[in-house]
Amino acid sequence: MAKWLDGGGLMAERIRNHDWAKTPLGAIDAWPDVLKTTVALCLASRFPQAVLWGDDLITLHNDAFSEILGDKPPALGRPFSHVWHEAWNDIGAMTRRALDGEAVYIEDFPLVIDRHNGPERAYFTFCYSPIRDQDGQIVGMLDTVTETTASVVANRRLNFLDDLGRAVANATEPDRILAITTRKLGEHLRLSSCAYAVVEPDQDGFTICGDWVTPGSPRLLGQYRLADFGRLAVQRLRAGLALVINDNFSELEPQEAATFQAIGITATICMPLIKDGRLTALMAIHDKQPRAWTGYERALISEVTERSWAHIQRVQAHAEVREAMQALESLNATLEQRVEERTAQLLHTEAVLRQTQKLEAIGQLTGGVAHDFNNLLTIIRSSLHFLQRPELDDSRRQRYLKTVSDTVDRGAKLTGQLLAFARRQALSPQVFEVGPRLEAMADMLDTATGARIQVKLDLPETPCHIRADLGQLETAVINLMINGRDAMNGEGTLRLHLRPDQLMPAQRGHAGQPGVFAAISVIDSGVGIAHELLERIFDPFFTTKASGHGTGLGLSQVFGFVKQSGGDVQVTSVPGQGTTFTLYLPQVSPPETEQSLASAANAPVDSRPRRILVVEDNRDVGSFTAQILKDHGYQISWATSAEDALAQLHMTPQGFDVVFSDVVMPGMGGLALARELRRTRPQLPVILTSGYSDAIAEGGHQGFAFLAKPYSAEQVCQLLDQVLTQ
Repeated sequence: MAKWLDGGGLMAERIRNHDWAKTPLGAIDAWPDVLKTTVALCLASRFPQAVLWGDDLITLHNDAFSEILGDKPPALGRPFSHVWHEAWNDIGAMTRRALDGEAVYIEDFPLVIDRHNGPERAYFTFCYSPIRDQDGQIVGMLDTVTETTASVVANRRLNFLDDLGRAVANATEPDRILAITTRKLGEHLRLSSCAYAVVEPDQDGFTICGDWVTPGSPRLLGQYRLADFGRLAVQRLRAGLALVINDNFSELEPQEAATFQAIGITATICMPLIKDGRLTALMAIHDKQPRAWTGYERALISEVTERSWAHIQRVQAHAEVREAMQALESLNATLEQRVEERTAQLLHTEAVLRQTQKLEAIGQLTGGVAHDFNNLLTIIRSSLHFLQRPELDDSRRQRYLKTVSDTVDRGAKLTGQLLAFARRQALSPQVFEVGPRLEAMADMLDTATGARIQVKLDLPETPCHIRADLGQLETAVINLMINGRDAMNGEGTLRLHLRPDQLMPAQRGHAGQPGVFAAISVIDSGVGIAHELLERIFDPFFTTKASGHGTGLGLSQVFGFVKQSGGDVQVTSVPGQGTTFTLYLPQVSPPETEQSLASAANAPVDSRPRRILVVEDNRDVGSFTAQILKDHGYQISWATSAEDALAQLHMTPQGFDVVFSDVVMPGMGGLALARELRRTRPQLPVILTSGYSDAIAEGGHQGFAFLAKPYSAEQVCQLLDQVLTQ
């Protein structure tokens, strides 16, 4: 029976077993020869084909055509208009043209079809060919079709992304990048509205920063506050998840869904990203007809969001690099100018740098700054890389944000650390618990060194306090850990140990110093140091690294720091097995915080606003400082010179509680002002601040409180609280 179906594959078997007697075609044996021949040719074809017979266009098709049908109900024996009922308005006219005798051919024709449990836009290249019987009468048509969705969508996506890339190529501000992105995305997807919005800290609503609206569409974004449904949106976005609301509003609670329906919104999608430390959402809205988001739309909005964020990061990173290079050039110019202007300082520099030529020493110093600064930039960039991950949990996000902030602070301290090594800046020792500081450094280095290097931390169970300059300690430990990382060629274990209550051993032919010391050890499993080099490793600019990979200034800084702090450094190494550097720093008793707190509690409370006289000749810095203090409840007067400050002190009957003065100013200068106030107003506290000063470098702070530039609002207020409490 039906031998002409043999070799036709799975569909041939289904055609053979189908109950055709219940269809307009009748029993299969009674089919006309032209139908049998056409069906046999169709089944033998590797191209997707369907034979559509009679006025009702009863459907028969081959195996390849089944892939185009997807999850639709079986098409065999059903009218073609029923099989593709959702698209019949688009293709019905073309079938009538084919039945009128025209061979209809069209490429990349778009259709919205329902074949995978939901509507989707697909593209097809097809030909409707009339089928004629032996008398030339049209009895049906042959549908030969190829789906081109993948290539069409890929080309549309690439063309759009190329156009978007060119549009934002010259944009340097995040708001401008996001504004261009929303406009382009809205136009491409034909959205009724597209916008970006910023979640303000500690709020559940959005602030709409910019939007694009389809011409003729109502301005939806101005008709509601997202507080109505923003609780759900903010929860998801802050968790790094996209918020997708389809036409059935099943993602929302009833009250939130009602808000959408009341203003005519049918579908919304929000994609999260981070901008300037705040949560930002790229939003897209449909309002014209109820429908869900297509896979192409969702994927494109997600990709555009990621690309916008990546472009913002590139722009900001380039700006940071330019600023860093300008800072290095400024430092180099400053050093060269100081060399040319001060021959006496050149002689001192030559003695410290041990037979290094003057201009060569400057070049090496600048290279060392660039090396260390790039290490800090690496940590920042690594943290930013992790912050881009949408699955990042909040605790790790906060840790990476803190790492970025801490690393920026260390970059600001880099110039001061170099001046301290050259004995041009007084150290600022303080008493602190060293364990938490080492833990923070270990976390930072663990993030920056990569997965192939493990950083292990060993701390004692009891707190250990030392007296040292915290910034110089951080620099010393980081230098040692980076050297250890380099010695291991990027793979191994880096250990950081803290041992309290140690005696200092004899070092380099000198007996150990008396007292109790905290021992901080950095241990690597690298190549080790040859015995003949151990005596030279602390020499300034002595290095065994290849050119461009270090200047040798790091270990000199370590040595100078521990010596100036009243301690010493010990190094042991076995070639091929690793190296251990141990810093011995004076250990002290913890501060008597309870007694201090009790005394503070018993002291009378002064509730009046404190009056601060700010003395600063730089208007930008002065305005910044005055604003900081006003924001923290202080009453501020601002003098632009020491002479102006003395006049204000004389003309102000109620007086001031503290004078906060820059050191380097035209005329009298801040240090001279402080000495004059110590003589005439000994009860008036004075705080000095400076980025660099010869007088401070040579003579120290002379007993006055001192805050190095650049400073933060927290540092200013903390020091003021200390001075006012004392």
